[in-house]
Amino acid sequence: MGDASVKIFTAKKIITMNPALPFAQAIAVRGDRILGVGTVEDLAQWGDHELSEQFKDHILMPGFVEAHTHVMAGAVWEFPYVGFYDRADPAGRTWLGCQTIASVVDRLAECERDLNDPDQTLVAWGLDPIFLKGERLVAKHLDQISTTRPIFVFHASGHLATVNSEMMRRSGIDRHTPTPGVAKDADGEPNGELQEPAAMSLAQDGFAAIGVAMMSPNAKWNYAREARNCGVTTIADLGTTRLAMDGQLEAWRQATDDPSYPARVVVAVGHSDFGSENKDSNPMVSLAVRLRDEEETAKLRFGIVKLVLDGSIQGFTARISWPHYVNPPPGHPGNGLWLIPPEQLADIVSSYHEAGLTVHCHCNGDEAAQVFIDAVETALQRHPRWDHRHTVQHCQLTTTAQYKKMAALGMNANIFSNHIFHWGDQHASITVGEERAARMDACATAQREGVKFSVHSDAPITPMGHLHTAWCAVNRLTASGRVLGPEERISVAKALEACTLGAAHQLRLDHDIGSLEAGKLADFAVLEKDPFEVSPEELKDIPVWGTVVGGTPHVAGST
Repeated sequence: MGDASVKIFTAKKIITMNPALPFAQAIAVRGDRILGVGTVEDLAQWGDHELSEQFKDHILMPGFVEAHTHVMAGAVWEFPYVGFYDRADPAGRTWLGCQTIASVVDRLAECERDLNDPDQTLVAWGLDPIFLKGERLVAKHLDQISTTRPIFVFHASGHLATVNSEMMRRSGIDRHTPTPGVAKDADGEPNGELQEPAAMSLAQDGFAAIGVAMMSPNAKWNYAREARNCGVTTIADLGTTRLAMDGQLEAWRQATDDPSYPARVVVAVGHSDFGSENKDSNPMVSLAVRLRDEEETAKLRFGIVKLVLDGSIQGFTARISWPHYVNPPPGHPGNGLWLIPPEQLADIVSSYHEAGLTVHCHCNGDEAAQVFIDAVETALQRHPRWDHRHTVQHCQLTTTAQYKKMAALGMNANIFSNHIFHWGDQHASITVGEERAARMDACATAQREGVKFSVHSDAPITPMGHLHTAWCAVNRLTASGRVLGPEERISVAKALEACTLGAAHQLRLDHDIGSLEAGKLADFAVLEKDPFEVSPEELKDIPVWGTVVGGTPHVAGST
């Protein structure tokens, strides 16, 4: 009964995430699927096989499943990085952070001098004014670089941009511009900060450059390389690919059909406002259904729809409940922006729900989360449906009462635990204050209330890397070293489950990935150390050898 194509991998230890057999010493693979796990002696019953000791000194565990990232993570490196933290690109080069307004201006000035075409827009990314001491970086600072070349600097949050005066002049942005999100100074003049897509798209030459970069084949490959480098075998591009555009489906297919492409990708359909309260007129429903039913391959999956309801907490554009923001910037209206009118959300959610699709909704603020929870409840009242797995994305300020309601409705949570490290200090001192910051990204509450959850990086907003993301959920250490909300810490085991089976469940792929057991895809993360043997504080520092996807090894750092 043997098959010569059987390959048995041995390892120092195999963490299966299968409670029936949590640990093993060997795993047998035929083709791209797992025949079984256990000992070499157990697996020899499959007959003739190749025995590989390639990983005899390594730890194998299910490939990490990153259920909230963006292909933008592979595109932004075409532009200069001006973020606060040091950051590694997909090729492994570390870019030093810019920790003052002067250092941001200096780096941009250096990049500006390298541009030969005087009309070319200087585009950069990663800016986060909340970290920079003193006044907020605005157009007048960018005008120090050039008053004749347009400059567009995309923020780390992905929800804002800052432009110079020349970009505003060319874009027709002035004191009379009515678009929500065009920030203005005390005199009513635009200060160069553009909040959310409607405002950013006014600066079309800059905003479009990011979109063009995302559509390139290079972006799709860099995206997967970044995943491979940190042990991720399945990544979800939540709503940044415009799948209705000619060529984008084929571009994804061409990349993922290549045997050397080192990841599986779930591409969510990004909701576009269909301009009507008639749910039957939503054209994105038919697109999402067709992609799910007709276009899936082994490495390319669909069936998820992404909605974006509010903005960014550190950008002060998220919708949060009273008492709102503690220290908003001058001229702030008091609360954030609605990116979908709340009164339309129930019909929008219902249109996807009734088609059997799974809705993932960006809700940074608790006010936004409540609107989405209510919309899901309305959709279920209109059209009862088991196992819908509709998911609140980010869940940064989701309350205990909201988690209780989510559990009752069968909803999932994908929690942005990286925020605790990257912005925890700023949330406590600037955005929402100590009390609410202590319960941000509340994994322990979600677990206690029975909500299925995962954790995520939202790359490129923060770097992809589930060992770091798990470390954030386990330790809740901020950049300054304080523990923010110790009661919301979770165990290493629960964090690793969130990074594997929890995320796979949200993507409706837990029958195929998320644990190592017979019948599932042979997708592994290959680690240098055992996450259960190192201290919780060392979790993020475990070196990653690479991955195995469908039985094929992929070495971290390779091209």
